[in-house]
Amino acid sequence: MTRFSILDLCPVNDGEHPSDALRKTLELAQLGEKLGYYRYWLAEHHNMPGIASAATSLVIGHVAGGTKTIRVGSGGVMLPNHAPLVIAEQFGTLDALYPGRIDLGIGRAPGTDQRTAAALRRDMHGSEDRFIQDVLQVQQYLAPLQGNPPIRAVPGYGSQVPMWLLGSSLFSADLAARLGLPFAFASHFAPDYLMQALDLYRSRFEPSDQLDKPYAAAAMGFFAADSDAEGQFLATSMQQQFLNLRRGNPGKLPAPVKDMDTMWNSVEKAGVNHAMRYAAVGSRDTVRTKVRAFLYETRVDELILTANIFDHDARLKSFEIGAEIRDELAAKTDKAECA
Repeated sequence: MTRFSILDLCPVNDGEHPSDALRKTLELAQLGEKLGYYRYWLAEHHNMPGIASAATSLVIGHVAGGTKTIRVGSGGVMLPNHAPLVIAEQFGTLDALYPGRIDLGIGRAPGTDQRTAAALRRDMHGSEDRFIQDVLQVQQYLAPLQGNPPIRAVPGYGSQVPMWLLGSSLFSADLAARLGLPFAFASHFAPDYLMQALDLYRSRFEPSDQLDKPYAAAAMGFFAADSDAEGQFLATSMQQQFLNLRRGNPGKLPAPVKDMDTMWNSVEKAGVNHAMRYAAVGSRDTVRTKVRAFLYETRVDELILTANIFDHDARLKSFEIGAEIRDELAAKTDKAECA
């Protein structure tokens, strides 16, 4: 059975405060746990008025403290913004507080613009080799102690918090394969290299102490409702947010609109639709068909659903529909295997 999980960008709605977003994040995580979603990830972004999860490890603690069983982690922490020791200490502390439930998903992008990245006081010119060394250093800090090292992560050492590599490129897929780590592709906004990255990851995978065979996940936008028209209406908030970001004017999550054609030109429309090409939008039947096709095409071990929906109740309902579809697909798979 393919696992279903949730990626939450902790959206801040127009007219609301980040505290509202953080409250809704916990409500969604609690519902996700009740519905049987496997993990709940939060993403690091900075200088983004519409995203409240900049201090990602703090929000992970907020969610983990308000739930009991669901795995909680970063999807992801942007390692170039941080010293590896700090990340090891933060996630070692989270693991000490919530043992066996914490994931450390690592990304290579800054999650922000260049000026903000510089304000984070990290090297803006880090190479791919530097990123690889940082990943290896985090692994070392979380591993059992060998000898008497002069620097250790406390808490952290010996925790062996499960690490993931996240990305939208072939580089991340190749590195995850070589290090024997699980890999998650950001196909919810960067779809172009999805199939190439999955093929590369699986073909080059080398077993590790953490993982003996490839384990791949991919994300898709998910805007499910009672009708196609309602699902398309809900998705216009995300479309507007993508549009504003491409125009260099990121902001809070806008209310949905009836007609996006009054807001974008043909080039902008094509660009946003391309970025959201894998999104499942519409009624139960429509999104079920989209999910089934995506799983058939990608053969991922885990599907990560994400939905920036303005109306909180509609957002919760979308994930309820996602759980129903998961169970329906699992039942059909079990029936086929028994036939």
